[in-house]
Amino acid sequence: MTAPFTAGLIQMAPAKTKAASLAKAATLIHEAAACGANVVCLPELFTTPYFCRTQDHAAFDLAEPIPGPTTQAMAKAARDNDVTVIAPLFERRGPGLYHNTLAVIGPEGEVTGIYRKMHIPHDPGFEEKFYFTPGDLGFRAFPTPHGKIGALICWDQWFPEAARATALLGAIMIFYPTAIGWHPSEKAEFGETQRDAWMTVQRSHAITNGLYVAAVNRVGVEGTGKAYAGSLEFWGSSFVADPMGRILAQAETSAETILTADINPALVEQTRRHWPFLRDRRVDAYDGLTELWGEE
Repeated sequence: MTAPFTAGLIQMAPAKTKAASLAKAATLIHEAAACGANVVCLPELFTTPYFCRTQDHAAFDLAEPIPGPTTQAMAKAARDNDVTVIAPLFERRGPGLYHNTLAVIGPEGEVTGIYRKMHIPHDPGFEEKFYFTPGDLGFRAFPTPHGKIGALICWDQWFPEAARATALLGAIMIFYPTAIGWHPSEKAEFGETQRDAWMTVQRSHAITNGLYVAAVNRVGVEGTGKAYAGSLEFWGSSFVADPMGRILAQAETSAETILTADINPALVEQTRRHWPFLRDRRVDAYDGLTELWGEE
């Protein structure tokens, strides 16, 4: 069992250019490390505005290969600060083939592995199916000096199957880099309910899998106007929950923040001993979960 470590969550808005965003992220990683962070996670697609608000073929020019500018810059930040970095990016895999991806980069600057977003949303203002091919690597748990961690992306956070599959691979913590916010026309009526549901479902993943969960959101208003495609107000609220679902740390809705939380792998073991949900699973009875819909 590994020793306790500190998770760092960087709640940020993108800068005006990709290069400026990478420089900003490197500075924030340095600050997180100075606060004791050992594993640092950035928000989904952190180098650019959330271009998925609309369908625009020109936005494909924002994509990049792996290795590429983002992994190279974040590898240097990881080495310089002796931390593991979770770096989301818009991946260009080949001509016309793109993924919403994250790279896990170890403290020596090596890419430990990548995860490609499995669940792709398509809603007004979140036109992701236009841009992203669904992931083909399955769910992953990545080795770090502090134990295995899982990393899923945004829409994945609503699916209990994704969290469970990642937990079964040995993850003691799941990071969810995220870009989620309010449509201005809906905020007054539905805003708090939506944000509360977002937090509740992720806390439930922590409880039912007996592990830590970190949600790392962006912040700020992007775009103009009240129409769905016009603007989004990203609600921040990044947080860390422990294996009992307790909130250890949480950011505000509107401020860039470096959030840290102490992670104790021994608590994962202790919690699973007392609430042995993984032990009591009926794996012989779950065949229907591989079907889109059950028929009598």
